[in-house]
Amino acid sequence: MRVCEIGYGSDEYREECLLRDKVLREPLGLSLFDEDLTVEDSQIHFGLFTDEQILIACAIGVPLHESLVKIRQVAVSPEVQRQGVGARLMTELEHELFRRGFRHFTLHVRLAVKGFYDALGYVQVGSEFEEVGLPHLKMSKHLEL
Repeated sequence: MRVCEIGYGSDEYREECLLRDKVLREPLGLSLFDEDLTVEDSQIHFGLFTDEQILIACAIGVPLHESLVKIRQVAVSPEVQRQGVGARLMTELEHELFRRGFRHFTLHVRLAVKGFYDALGYVQVGSEFEEVGLPHLKMSKHLEL
């Protein structure tokens, strides 16, 4: 398996959108394709691919400041959830973003997966709020040199 950057508008990006829709929107009766995806052109897309080049996990980094990035749309294919795939994606994504100068990471997590991000060293910031109809928490992490 390997993590690599996905170019906006590429075939891999289309696969990423399909995975995000399947995992993050369809269960809520929503469609990712109803959203304005053109804003994602300036965002950093990552995918975790099998040796057979099948996308099994993805995430997006949104630069907010020279050292602050928001991680969003983390999705892992249901067939490989709870097998360490998400943790591997997040670890490699953090290392790559750190290499690019980002030291502060923030994300909005669904309350149901808070434990996953706790285990990765993220800490809760603030109170629970609602996003896409589900309870969420803001979490953050700081990486040192």
